[in-house]
Amino acid sequence: MAFDFGALRRHPDVEGHGLEASDAADRLILDEAAARIRAAGPGELVVVDDAYGALALAAAAAGARGIRSHEDPITGERALAENAERVGLADAVRSMPLAPELVAGARLVLLRLPRSLDRLDEVAGLIAAHAAQDVAVVAGGRIKHMSLAMNDVLGAWFERVDVSHARQKSRVLTSTGPRGSRHPVAEPWPRSERHDDLDLTVVAHGGVFAGTGVDIGTRFLLEQLREAVPDAASAVDLACGTGIVAAWLARARPALTVTASDRSAAAAASARLTAEANGVADRVLVHRADGLEPLADASEPLVVLNPPFHSDAAVHAGIAGHLFTDAARVLVPGGELWCVWNSHLRYRPLLERLVGPTRQIARNAKFTVTASTKPDGAR
Repeated sequence: MAFDFGALRRHPDVEGHGLEASDAADRLILDEAAARIRAAGPGELVVVDDAYGALALAAAAAGARGIRSHEDPITGERALAENAERVGLADAVRSMPLAPELVAGARLVLLRLPRSLDRLDEVAGLIAAHAAQDVAVVAGGRIKHMSLAMNDVLGAWFERVDVSHARQKSRVLTSTGPRGSRHPVAEPWPRSERHDDLDLTVVAHGGVFAGTGVDIGTRFLLEQLREAVPDAASAVDLACGTGIVAAWLARARPALTVTASDRSAAAAASARLTAEANGVADRVLVHRADGLEPLADASEPLVVLNPPFHSDAAVHAGIAGHLFTDAARVLVPGGELWCVWNSHLRYRPLLERLVGPTRQIARNAKFTVTASTKPDGAR
């Protein structure tokens, strides 16, 4: 499909430096779906997890209009909007939440295959339940990130799954014949799990880190906070995921208000549900945001963070630095960033430089918990 992919840019966040906004998988999806794109009427094309707009804008350039799109990270949604303006197609694409309205009546869905099978299951189920009966889902990715289990997930929701030939280390799965319900039957999304040892219920949409579980790094962090949580009137759960830390803090301190922030739409939605499930929704405010952008400088006494270190499939150390810098901006002088991290990443010098004096709270075979204090007079 003729389209100037070189005109596209990733949103200028730290994880996008030096990376392309499209790849061979995008091009293969578009080529496999070319006839269907041309046949789609206004409002009949939906694009899901098209991180920077390559699929949606190439389809728009081919004549598709009324395109509905969903990008999980807010940075991807912003990149799509910026790229649409750049190439003069802003009126052709509209970003929407992952909800029935996104796919209602759709006859064609273009999908970048997520790494998470749970995410794929939730998206496929939404399409099968609410798209048109003749919908086709053209889903593709890099072969190294694909598995045969993806065929099984799609096959549980669709009567037929066709596999393309490989090209440039990419492949496409085309699913047709949506079933009325999943076969075999599975628990619907979002899902919840009770953790009696934490006196906490965790609610998760598909694809959010650790799902309804509690990862071992977060458990180690909570052990330390249980022993010595700093005395503060408010706190921030940065990169909150399912909102475990936010809900736990709000439960542990009945007078505490907590702001939870994550760039992922699925994570933010999960964190809201986790707060509701634990009776603290009135004291946990959740933002889908790039870091702590909704918060003012020098406004918070405590930030708690379990930093991610993956950008899509790649390990990327720059994500933590971006979050440390934002935490330092938001902390009041004398405020603290409590952070848990994989010990092999050796974040302490970075924390010292970006936030302030850093002390070790605890360390085990895999994780380190530190507290970094913003110096008086620091900006």
